[in-house]
Amino acid sequence: MIVKDIFRQVSSHASCFLIPVLLFLTFAFPDHSLGEPDKPVIGAEEYVRILPYGFTLPARIDTGAATTSLDARNISVEDSTVTFTLPPKWGGATLTAPIVDWRYIHTSRSREKRPVIELELRIAAKKLRVRVNLNDRSHMRYPMLIGRNVITGNFLVDTSQSFWNSPEAEDTEADR
Repeated sequence: MIVKDIFRQVSSHASCFLIPVLLFLTFAFPDHSLGEPDKPVIGAEEYVRILPYGFTLPARIDTGAATTSLDARNISVEDSTVTFTLPPKWGGATLTAPIVDWRYIHTSRSREKRPVIELELRIAAKKLRVRVNLNDRSHMRYPMLIGRNVITGNFLVDTSQSFWNSPEAEDTEADR
């Protein structure tokens, strides 16, 4: 009899405590398994369109890299402007852009000072204005590396997939 009374008291107190806790946890930590509509899922590699130039090139999505890097050849800096050439395989165009910053980038081999420019990119269906450092990536497999400065807040990454999205899917005349 005493055991039943104790069990009833504990049960009534537990339910008074348990229900608010479950409600709090339900709303504080919603189920994210459905994804977020404003954050498209991208794979470990994706095609990226450089707007307004219209060049499309493959990029490695690297959640371990802080910043985004573009393969730039024949880099020439004059005052606060940089002129560079894209690799022949990816358009070979010579571009000129204002330098918005200089960054020291830690690589596996050294620490390098690189110019940073702003580019408008389309990744999947998203059009973004991002900061990109310029570097000769001729020894790398991908001419562009997309870092956390682009990924964070914009995309979810599924590393088991590659080339899920086409940047041309949402291409419009206004993008050119």
